[in-house]
Amino acid sequence: VTRSFYSGHLPLSNLYESFMFLSWSSCIIHIIIVVRGQDTWWLGAITAPSAMLTHGFATLGLPDKMQQSAMLVPALQSHWLMMHVSMILLSYATLLCGSLASIAFLVITSRINREILLSADNSFLRFFPPNLNWYLYDQEKKYFKSTFCFPFTNYRKWKLTIQLDNWSYRAIGLGFSLLTIGILSGAVWANEAWGSYWSWDPKETWALITWTIFAIYLHTRINRGWQGEKPAIVASIGFFVVWSCYLGVDLLGI
Repeated sequence: VTRSFYSGHLPLSNLYESFMFLSWSSCIIHIIIVVRGQDTWWLGAITAPSAMLTHGFATLGLPDKMQQSAMLVPALQSHWLMMHVSMILLSYATLLCGSLASIAFLVITSRINREILLSADNSFLRFFPPNLNWYLYDQEKKYFKSTFCFPFTNYRKWKLTIQLDNWSYRAIGLGFSLLTIGILSGAVWANEAWGSYWSWDPKETWALITWTIFAIYLHTRINRGWQGEKPAIVASIGFFVVWSCYLGVDLLGI
């Protein structure tokens, strides 16, 4: 807030300010989900580390000169630009939270399957081996088929995976909408500044790739009816694509 009053614009003009905005956006997403949802104690394990790492890198990893506030050049003094940058960063924060939930989903479900197999191997079932489909976690239908080999700890993890899958879908759906608004407002600003809506520079290309990845995720969830592991893999890929779009173009020259 003080940087906004001092500089006369939203603090989104350099990498340091965008990192801080991304970190605070993650915290706001956490608060909204906790207020609106029930039994969301696990959410802090996803949003807190990402927010702290982002904030820590911005504070300790970037040079002091970049952390200083500055006035915008005339070409950047546009309401369309502020809308574009704020929507893009909000979408990144939301998409990253949703993707992290999908990654956590994949980790937990893999542990559930492994623990069930180990428990079956160390019990009387090894003398009377049933069909594995009786008690393996069904990724598509989201329930356990077993009626006799279902430890309570695995049941709690199973309920957690349902919550992770649900919140991942909601977060990515919201983030995709924000990303779409950000790309469209960026195109309007580009036309206002340079007379062209789209020029296929690396930033625009990676933004389109990011949009496509999460469009595929939503398509598989809505139209194909996929749930569980398959869309979670797509969202996990999207996690790395978002970071490539956000940092790879500027720092690594991708």
